[in-house]
Amino acid sequence: MTFQVEDGPGCRRGLLSTPHGQVETPVFMPVGTQGAVKGVAPAALREVGSTMVLANAYHLHQRPGEGAVESVGGLHSFMGWDGPILTDSGGYQVFSLAHRRRITDDGVTFQSTYDGSNVMLTPERVLDIQSRMGVDVAMVLDECPSDPTDRAGCEAAVEQTIRWAERSAEWRTQNAGPGLVFAIIQGGVFADLRTRCSDALAALDFDGYACGGVSVGENKDDLRTALAITAPMLPPDKPRYLMGVGYVDDLPAAIHAGFDMFDCVAPTREARTA
Repeated sequence: MTFQVEDGPGCRRGLLSTPHGQVETPVFMPVGTQGAVKGVAPAALREVGSTMVLANAYHLHQRPGEGAVESVGGLHSFMGWDGPILTDSGGYQVFSLAHRRRITDDGVTFQSTYDGSNVMLTPERVLDIQSRMGVDVAMVLDECPSDPTDRAGCEAAVEQTIRWAERSAEWRTQNAGPGLVFAIIQGGVFADLRTRCSDALAALDFDGYACGGVSVGENKDDLRTALAITAPMLPPDKPRYLMGVGYVDDLPAAIHAGFDMFDCVAPTREARTA
């Protein structure tokens, strides 16, 4: 992986090399949660200038399963998309399925949204799932706190995220593959917690770093606070990914804060639902 970056006046321009091609940053990734960007065919994505897309490893693990994806040649063949793909680990489901899950040091157990069965995700398992699907960027498992302004909850999420990141880094040393692995910074709106998480994860030398725990229902001021305090903490020579942010009025502020990568379901969801 190479990431060439030029710092500008409050923003950056970069070139990220992945196993399926180079991506100019800043880049917005359309979301194809279950392996398809709803309402937009791959050729149409190319026509509008998309260079990288996002899918969700948790949902694909549930249906059709990483084995089925692997059997047809990987996620690129499954989606009909030959460009870079990033997959979320299922960490967002730790937040969104709070009423269906139980968190321990080992990992997180969900009640499946598909058939009600119990699903156990560990840091190692989510990376194995993403590796088997042949993605370009795999995200580690993290804990997203339910309230970014609750210090106790954010502190607990930071410590759990660090422990899981350490196990993810160990898995990676034993299972080297062509794809990249990004870690996720938690800490809510608290600068010292974000610093604690950033320092710990930077020491593990992941390929890139994401700002997590945003777009979870907080107001715009809290969002801007989180991105403003997080971006300067992240390694300047690695890609910076702001997760779940993609409204037009948010992107300029995020880019000027120093982030490189973005995703959001809003463009396709709002288009297809008028």
